Amino acid sequence: MYDIDKIRADFPILSRQVNGKPLVYLDNGASAQKPKTVIDAITTAYSYEYSNVHRGLHYLSNVATEKYESVRGIVARFLNAPSEDEIVLNSGTTEGINMVAYGWAMPRLQAGDEIVLSVMEHHANIVPWHFLRERQGVVLKWVDVDVNGALDPQKVIDAIGSKTKLVALTHLSNVLGTKVDIKAITKAAHDHGVPVLVDGSQAAVHMPVDVTDLDCDFYAVTGHKLYGPSGSGAIFVKKERLQEMQPFMGGGDMIRDVHKDSVTYNDPPMKFEAGTPGIVQTIGMGAALTYMMDLGMNKVAAYEDSLRDYARQKLDGLNWLHVQGTTADKAAIFSFTLDGAAHAHDISTVLDKKGVAVRAGHHCAQPLMEHLGVSATCRASFGMYNTKEEVDVLVDALELCHDLFA
Repeated sequence: MYDIDKIRADFPILSRQVNGKPLVYLDNGASAQKPKTVIDAITTAYSYEYSNVHRGLHYLSNVATEKYESVRGIVARFLNAPSEDEIVLNSGTTEGINMVAYGWAMPRLQAGDEIVLSVMEHHANIVPWHFLRERQGVVLKWVDVDVNGALDPQKVIDAIGSKTKLVALTHLSNVLGTKVDIKAITKAAHDHGVPVLVDGSQAAVHMPVDVTDLDCDFYAVTGHKLYGPSGSGAIFVKKERLQEMQPFMGGGDMIRDVHKDSVTYNDPPMKFEAGTPGIVQTIGMGAALTYMMDLGMNKVAAYEDSLRDYARQKLDGLNWLHVQGTTADKAAIFSFTLDGAAHAHDISTVLDKKGVAVRAGHHCAQPLMEHLGVSATCRASFGMYNTKEEVDVLVDALELCHDLFA
């Protein structure tokens, strides 16, 4: 059973009002809210268990280290990774992708080498590769989506050539909700000897993820989208790729010995975790992932699919609303514009007056906005705690927008 009332009761913020209206939080694609179990884990860590990790032999340091390190195993279970030694803990997907760009790609890619991307990537999976384009002459090859927002895996596969050194793709678009067939693309890429990096920031919160089945080389996730704290995250990296990588940040914990004329590094994954980490943030992320696994990601996905179908039916009835991304199996993410001159920011402001929180802008996906021929959209992104009644509130608020701006 999926007890939506019980789940909503686990999130204290959902009981508040905004502008005199019950909060309808539909900005989950940017950051999800936090259940009490996560808030309690953070409070306990700061109130009774805080110390720096790894370096101390005293009681508090041992407790903090044990709780922090246990999250590596939690992430491995959440992603079905073969080993927790393939999990690098970090501040989120942006750091994880930059780690791969600096530590794996930069030492081995040369001018003329290619990286294959889709046009719907988040900037976090674009800008690090632009660094390589600017500094080393690497070529970025772009694959477009079709009119429905679908990404044909065969088009990605066809873009892989003799100079391709990496395929870097989102698993699920933060704008369109489009799901990408990573498994098929990875198999074909590996047949060409090309590794695959996956931005899993959106996918991991909406559906079960199995990196062993996907067989990808890198899979990055972000804690704050997974009902955990900001400043937390992780990246799965296959052991053979970890062995190929150079550290991209230096400092404490990632070393064995430091001398005036030499340095030796720690073994992976510690080799890629320099300095004092986000200890409490990571503990909070562990609590969030445990909460999600206890609910069951298959159940979460099924419930969100039912929300998607209901929202699609309701939004399709608004013939002046234009939704970007219409694939049948998309996630419950709806980016839209309205007929007329209303800007996304104006629409968002009106919705906020009704207590409805959505995101407005380019959603860190400007190449996709250019491809779609729009400068910005509003985005309503649903999570495990949203309801059909909240869809109705959204629709009512949109009808008010239409009345105001038509």
